[in-house]
Parts: sequence; structure tokens; C-alpha cells
Amino acid sequence: MSETIKHIATVFPINRDALSSPSKFNQRREIVKDFSLNTSTHGIPGIARSESIHNRLFWLISFVSFLGIMCYFVIQSVLAYYQYPTLTSVSFEDEWPQTFAATTICNFSPFRYDKFIEPFLNYTNALNLTNTTDTTTFTEQQASYINDYLQYKLNRNESLNNFYYPLSAMLIKCVYNGVNCSTNDFVQFISPVYGLCYTFNAQSPRINNNTVRYNNENGYSGELHLDLYIHSHQYVPYLSESVSLVAMLHDNNQLPLVESVGMQFIPGRKHKMGYSKTRSTFLPSPYTACSSQSTPGMEAMFAQFSEAKYDYGEDLCFYVAIQTYIYDQCGCVSPFQWSARHVVPYGSTTTVYASLCNITDPCYSKAADIFQGTASVSGKYGGNCGLECLQNNFNLKLSSGSAPPSWSMDSIKQFVERSSIPLPSTWNETWKDEIRNNFISIDVICESTTVELYTQQATLSAVDVVSNIGGQTGLWIGISFLSLMEIAEMLYRLSRHQCYLIRRKLFRQNIDTTL
Repeated sequence: MSETIKHIATVFPINRDALSSPSKFNQRREIVKDFSLNTSTHGIPGIARSESIHNRLFWLISFVSFLGIMCYFVIQSVLAYYQYPTLTSVSFEDEWPQTFAATTICNFSPFRYDKFIEPFLNYTNALNLTNTTDTTTFTEQQASYINDYLQYKLNRNESLNNFYYPLSAMLIKCVYNGVNCSTNDFVQFISPVYGLCYTFNAQSPRINNNTVRYNNENGYSGELHLDLYIHSHQYVPYLSESVSLVAMLHDNNQLPLVESVGMQFIPGRKHKMGYSKTRSTFLPSPYTACSSQSTPGMEAMFAQFSEAKYDYGEDLCFYVAIQTYIYDQCGCVSPFQWSARHVVPYGSTTTVYASLCNITDPCYSKAADIFQGTASVSGKYGGNCGLECLQNNFNLKLSSGSAPPSWSMDSIKQFVERSSIPLPSTWNETWKDEIRNNFISIDVICESTTVELYTQQATLSAVDVVSNIGGQTGLWIGISFLSLMEIAEMLYRLSRHQCYLIRRKLFRQNIDTTL
């Protein structure tokens, strides 16, 4: 072949090297150069077409510098996305029909004196703490033994139900949207502070076909009227510091922590609780630590109140987590939180019915302090206790007027006299004063169907990140997805050329072997 090229070069005045096959290196170089001259990426064509070293260095330094700046901003865009920034939008929505708020009521005194005093005296007399059978006198010294007595009964798995105020003895009248309701429309749960509490419009399988009530029923807009009598003459002396009714509004699937959120309503008044609803929606992980899944400890607690269906709540989750930590450290739970004795120890799936710690034992209070003051402990036991992903809150407007009116006195008198709770000894002479000191009326009214919505939204989505990266690459060096296709084309041509060289080499080896 070389002789042929020499012959052609002799006949025609051309350069002999121009007819020679390009070397392997030159072929690869031509592919890269062809890409560099024709790519849409800025800077690379300037490097490829530069004829002087100074011009080439200028374009090379410029390209590398802007490439570095581009990489910095691209990395910042990606890091900003993984910080999961959010914003909260505020909007208003007319929700009609709207679920009526659950309404919880409790007598401020947890126990009625007539049922409590005799068993209590039997306990204190048996321990030689007292030596009396007088049920009409109760001293402050005797009151100091109440917590010990409750712990004694509860640790023996004895019920306190007989000591509580039954709703049938307190509820004079119940009317929802113009239709009478009764004690059967309430579910009950136990509060360690107020004893037996009662909730209207909690979701319950035995009430209203397991559905909640809406404010448009019977052509009304959501009105609950309650008349109650609290029997303050049966309050256990020194146990309660107020004569009142405790009430709160909450979501229909929420177990109310009435001890911390409940409001007190004094007797002799007709109270109005006008409300409007606010709904907050939070993004799930990784944007927030919000949760809607009840922990095993919460499920164990809910199982005690099977009348209603309860969902996850942040405060309740921490409440259960503290009890669990106290149990793991002390082998017992706080004697002041005796309504939450069913605990699931950490790392276990078995529910334990825990005993109450002795009031004089400092272990439970020290454990509670450690839980609340040590991030590692609270994170271990309460790590799943985030905000509720969906919160319904109620904005209240309170007002009241004097009650009851004189024309209602006789009907209230008849109710009190028919109730299961003994009358005061001076009832016949002071019944009007007794009614004024014990009658409480509450009207719960939905004042607006407009719901204020707080919705958490992601500031950056995956689309935003791609757009930001595209903006940075296009701004600094002009790269687009088509530019990436040009790079892919160059790599494909180089790979194809390399495969050709390998096949040709193998072909020649086969020929040599045959010869």
C-alpha cells in the first residue's frame, strides 16, 4: 500500500501524508475536537478554536472558573432542598355542614361525700390514723390521708366508680338543635383530678350509629343546651378548692386532657360558649415530625375507654411516655396519674397494669424530672410524640348571665329531689339558695361555618430543584439537557471507535494465526 501512495504522490502534486490513514490517537482527537467545536456548552468551543496559547488559556481559565461557580450554586440548591423548608398559607373555607364540637363536662369535685366517707373511715380507723365513726365531721388532718386511701384501693384493683357523680344525677336538661338528648348521648372517661367526666358528640360505636353529629341537623346551625346541678353540698371537704363545673370543647376523636385545658364555670349563671373552628395541617416526615399514629402505650390507655374511638394526640403521647419511663425506672407509676396505669414498657409489646408508687417515694418525681430535663431520655421514650398532622382547634367567645330564672325553680327542685344524691339537711328551708349555688346552664353554639385554615406547604419541590439547577447551569456555562445529549453522543462515538479497533485487532490476529 505504501508503494501505491508513493506512486500517486509522484503523479499528482499532493502531500503523501494526507493519503495515509489517521492514527488511533488522531481519530479520537478528531471526535473530541468535533464535539468541542459544535457543542452548545459555552466556553468549550472557544478553547477548541483558539489558535494561540494565550487565547486558549483565557477560555480555559474562564470555563473552569465559571464551572466551579456553577457547581457551588448547584450544590447549594440541592442542600436547600434537603433542609426541607416550608411555609404556612392562611386561607378561609366555608364548611357546611360542619361536625359539631365534642363537649366535655366534669364536676369539679371528683367524689361525693355520702359514698366516700364510710369506706374512708374504715380505712383510717383500721390503720389507727383516726378513731371515729362520725360521718358528719371531716377535718383537714383526715383529708391528708385521701391520697393514701386512693392508692390503697387502686393497688388492690378496687373500683372507685361508686364514689363518682353519675351524670343522671347532674343532667337536668339536654337539647341539641331543638331535639332532646339524654345521658345515653354521652360517653364517659376518668380524670385523675375530676373523677368521672362525660363527653357529648364523641365518636362512639354505641351512639348515633358510630357517627358524629353535624351542625345542620334538624334545620339548626349547631346549638347544644345543657342544664346541670353539681350538688356541692356533697363535695369532700379540703379536696376541692372551687365549686364549679369544668367544661371544654375539643375534636370528636380526641381524649380530652381536661385537667390542663378545661375551663371552670361558676354556679348561678347561664354561660354561652360560642366557637369557630381553626384547622392546622402539617406536612409529614421529612418536613416535620408530625404524627397521626398512636403509640402502643396510647392504645393501651384508649382500651380503658372503649365507649369512644380516640386518635393520636401530642400531649397525651408525652403523658403516656412519662408514665412508661417512671415504670421502667421505679417499677410503678405516678400516684397522681392513676387513670393511666396501663403501660407498655420500652422495648416490649406486652401491656402491664402497673401499681401506683407510694406518695412518699421520691423515685417517681425524680424520674419525671429526668424525662423532662434530659433530651436523650425524652427522645428515646417520646421520640414518636410529634405534633398532630391534623389539628382542629376551637376559638371561644365566653359570656354569661344570671340563672336560673324564677319560673324554672320548681322544675329544678323536682329534679334534685328525685336524684340519687341525698339532699342537704336544711333543704326544705334553703332549697332556693341551694339551687342558685349549684345550678349551671351552658349553651354551646357554632357561631360561624367559616373555618380558618393553616396549611403547611413545601417551599421547594423536586421540580423547583431541577429548575434551579437548570437555571444555574444555563447561566454560567450554558448547559441544557440537549448539551448532555451532545456529551453522550461524543462518548458513544468514542466507544464505537474503540470497539472497531478491538474488532480489527482480533480480525488481524485470526488472519495471522491462519497463515
